[in-house]
Amino acid sequence: MRIEKQPAVYIMSDRKHGVPYIGVTSALWTRVSEHKSGTLAGFTSQHGLHRLVWYEHHHTMQSAIHREKQLKKWKRRWKLEMIDRFNPEWRDLHEEIDALRTLVPVGV
Repeated sequence: MRIEKQPAVYIMSDRKHGVPYIGVTSALWTRVSEHKSGTLAGFTSQHGLHRLVWYEHHHTMQSAIHREKQLKKWKRRWKLEMIDRFNPEWRDLHEEIDALRTLVPVGV
């Protein structure tokens, strides 16, 4: 089920254990489509990061932004381990986005 307006934090990459890019959006499916098509100029298009490898949805944009900032401070190894637990094959999850399955509980 695609829920288009739901705050989310996400990680794009180019391959397994490749470069991780962390972003935040209110419309995950659309944002990932923009990364894939190259319509978003910047880091992801410069480095060919077209694979959605990790994401989580939040109840509020404030919560999602807080999580994004937290993850950006993490060591690279921690980010890769988190992706490995969520998506061991590092498959492109764009067409499998499930806002309900990844919705972070309130207060976390």
